[in-house]
Amino acid sequence: MAASIPTRLIGTGAPPPSRIARELSHPVSGERTLQWRLRRNCSLTPRQLLITYLVLSALSLGIAGAFWFVGATLVLPFAGAEVAALGVALLYYARHAADGEELRLGRHALTVVATQGSRTESFDFQPEWVRVEPEHGDGSLLELSGQGRRVVIGRSVRPEVRRQLADELRWALRRWHPDVARADVANAVA
Repeated sequence: MAASIPTRLIGTGAPPPSRIARELSHPVSGERTLQWRLRRNCSLTPRQLLITYLVLSALSLGIAGAFWFVGATLVLPFAGAEVAALGVALLYYARHAADGEELRLGRHALTVVATQGSRTESFDFQPEWVRVEPEHGDGSLLELSGQGRRVVIGRSVRPEVRRQLADELRWALRRWHPDVARADVANAVA
């Protein structure tokens, strides 16, 4: 989740406290943005998950089939229930594996795209009007609010890192501007 940003690309002032963001450039327009990707730490890809499920199911049903063959017929229905329950649990895991938030700070907008399950919501804020606050207290989820809208972020970020994320967002909203970053790059090249 962490990426460093060269301070010459950020503009004036001190570098952000945690450096979770990374700078991007749009391929067509060339507009610079800062991006934060807040994703769950999933150790299995969907393909690996499917292979694991198939191997565990084959193993369980194979053992149950051997017991059925020697006369213990009740083992097979319980193994089938076990495979079904495992399938439901892994389906739930797979459905929420891509949950998270993506924040992009550009010249005129802070865009937040929140994904949870099959639902994706997008929020646009004017950067100069955004407030970043903990929802309840230190270490809780972060609330972005402005222009009568609010969105809660940070579900996939460890509680001890949320304060750093809030500090970096506040810093970026106050100081980062793509035109300043572009001028710094031009001065660094010259």
